[in-house]
Amino acid sequence: MLIDLDATDRNLLRLLQADARMTNAALAEEVHLSPSACLRRVRRLEESGVVTGYVAVLDRTMIGRGTSVFVEITLSSQQEDLLDEFETAVRDVPEVLSCHLMAGNSDYLVHVAADDVADYERIHRTYLALLPHVAQLRSSFALRTVCDRKAHELG
Repeated sequence: MLIDLDATDRNLLRLLQADARMTNAALAEEVHLSPSACLRRVRRLEESGVVTGYVAVLDRTMIGRGTSVFVEITLSSQQEDLLDEFETAVRDVPEVLSCHLMAGNSDYLVHVAADDVADYERIHRTYLALLPHVAQLRSSFALRTVCDRKAHELG
């Protein structure tokens, strides 16, 4: 469901995406609202599901997860129950950053964070190759990240 966002909502979202640790008083000052009105706006954005949570963004290289691998996975069938089983299992792989059901040549695109090539081999053998109903895996290693936006442009 699309939420109607006015200019103040978009401004609040821009500010929160840039620094989710801003105090309500600082947010209110930036968007020219009273602190109570600002808090009501932010809570409405959270309760409506526009804001789904707050996280600390980590430098993966600094925590030993600097190798990004994109894995195209094809399943043996696209029956609904098989898709459900795969999706449940892939959520339990700790190194998986994201998993997307795709249209095209493969069924899923999975983004894995690994320490290095040897660590990816461990992840492949321990988790990915054992996921239910996998017929084919094709892995591509990112050489360098050119763009990795965390914030959405709000017009």
